[in-house]
Amino acid sequence: MRVLGVDPGSRFMGYGVVEEKRGRLVHVGHGVIKVDETAPLALRLKELHGALCAQLVLFRPQAVAVEGVFTFRNARSALVLGHARGVALLAAAQESLPVFEYPPAKVKKSVGAGGAGGKDAVARMVRTFLGLEASELGRADASDALAVALCHLNHGRAAIPMAGSAGKKRKGAAALLADRLAPSYRRPEAG
Repeated sequence: MRVLGVDPGSRFMGYGVVEEKRGRLVHVGHGVIKVDETAPLALRLKELHGALCAQLVLFRPQAVAVEGVFTFRNARSALVLGHARGVALLAAAQESLPVFEYPPAKVKKSVGAGGAGGKDAVARMVRTFLGLEASELGRADASDALAVALCHLNHGRAAIPMAGSAGKKRKGAAALLADRLAPSYRRPEAG
């Protein structure tokens, strides 16, 4: 299962691709689509759409996961973010891909950063799960998008029976994430 996660934004749109392959979470790619913030909104949305469509063609995901809306104090900011989310939804629909939306708190919790965890905590956990170095991620938009993809794999793919094995189950993404989180929650040995 290959998932492209999207962290929508009207100036910076993060994308991250994660695949569950033979019971392992594999980093496929990520990046940030940056547009000219001085350009009119319609042109920025057009540019975001074209660039995201190119990533969908390049990575060929089986699903797209998008971070949902959260509460804004500024209605204009919420509206502009809604436009960027709409671009992501449209790009996925044009490729006939299923789209899944996850609230920000659920995304953070799914990678073990806690619902109130900051962007640094999310980035740290994403690096841990995918075996990436801090220098490989760049902007938080990319790590947030990878977290959205991990959230979908965690949410939608629990233990799955292996083909031809009666009663045996292989670990799905949820179990893999739990295994990776376990060392973080264990107390150090008394020495």
